[in-house]
Amino acid sequence: MAIIEQTIFNSFGNKIITKDKEIHVVGKMDEPLILILDNVLSYKECDALIDLANNRMKRAKIGKSRVVSNIRTSSNMFFEESENELIQKIETRVSELMNIPISHAEPLQILHYKAGEQYHPHFDYFTSGNVVNNRISTLVMYLNDVEKGGETYFPSLRFTVTPKKGSAVYFEYFYNENRLNELTLHAGNLVEVGEKWVATQWMRRQRHRNI
Repeated sequence: MAIIEQTIFNSFGNKIITKDKEIHVVGKMDEPLILILDNVLSYKECDALIDLANNRMKRAKIGKSRVVSNIRTSSNMFFEESENELIQKIETRVSELMNIPISHAEPLQILHYKAGEQYHPHFDYFTSGNVVNNRISTLVMYLNDVEKGGETYFPSLRFTVTPKKGSAVYFEYFYNENRLNELTLHAGNLVEVGEKWVATQWMRRQRHRNI
């Protein structure tokens, strides 16, 4: 008999109620836990995040060593922790949603993919060396609708999430059974027409911020 792994996420039914938002669960996979969520951000919040980030974008890098690679051809930026009222509001909501204290959160990241850009299959957790405070979960929030392409794709599961403004995909990879972690291998598919904006929140196993 298979042992059912514990999950970080805490939800009952198809709604998650945070202090300021009613978020809807529109799709779910149990192990590894992957949730497709609607109404995570309002359209106004999506537009505001893009506006705030637009002039601060730089070529995205990968790994702990932060190197430029053709594996990832998008641009990105990170907000300062609780940089302004909007960021603080979103961080608080995301912390409630992900069921992890905000002190465990990395800075909120904004990613921009132009047509022809993508992120090849990768893990969000660090796979090299003995990482004491590794990442344990991810929330990818879609800030716009993509005309064609740009899906979040889990190749080992043959599972695809289509970007939808205001929605998000949540997945976790803290399991004792490493096979489940490896199933969270994912990619940002090539944007074929238009552009793609996302906000990404990573959570760590232990405290990451000084707050």
